[in-house]
Amino acid sequence: MSVLTDFSVSGPTSLAPTRLRLPDLLHATDRCADDVLSGRYDRLLPADGLPLHERWFRRLYGDDELDLWLISWVPERSTELHDHGGSLGALTVVSGALEETRWDGRGLRQRTLEAGDQAAFPLGWVHDVVRAGPEIVTPSHPTLSVHAYSPPLTAMSYYDVTESQKLRRVYTELTDKPEGDG
Repeated sequence: MSVLTDFSVSGPTSLAPTRLRLPDLLHATDRCADDVLSGRYDRLLPADGLPLHERWFRRLYGDDELDLWLISWVPERSTELHDHGGSLGALTVVSGALEETRWDGRGLRQRTLEAGDQAAFPLGWVHDVVRAGPEIVTPSHPTLSVHAYSPPLTAMSYYDVTESQKLRRVYTELTDKPEGDG
């Protein structure tokens, strides 16, 4: 599979960690989300169904420039406030809904991303993601999303918000998995 064959990359690349831009990542996650919905990746899903108590993820595509992941979300399992190190990121919600809490420089802001919605993460984006509550997603309905990272993830930092409403890095981990260790 050549995910990049339809991309036309333009603009300056000297300041970016990758030649791909956020619109390229959004396009890649959208195409993969369509492939997931059409059943192209059914062979990669767990034979006994998606786990009910832990997030599950599987790499759909990977090379030196781009990683694409399918992630299954379960209730009340947040990713914690984190960034994606030196990687740009994007996601498309395939089914169900996600709640994203992001740091906007002054405080935390929330939004709901439902099936078909997309989000892009520039460098320095700090957020937490969790499956939306039962008022939005029924427990029996899976929440799936496709994520893209470019360059592929190598590190993620985790954060707390202090009493004085400042963002404080707690720790950084080396990783090649989406959203930490799941």
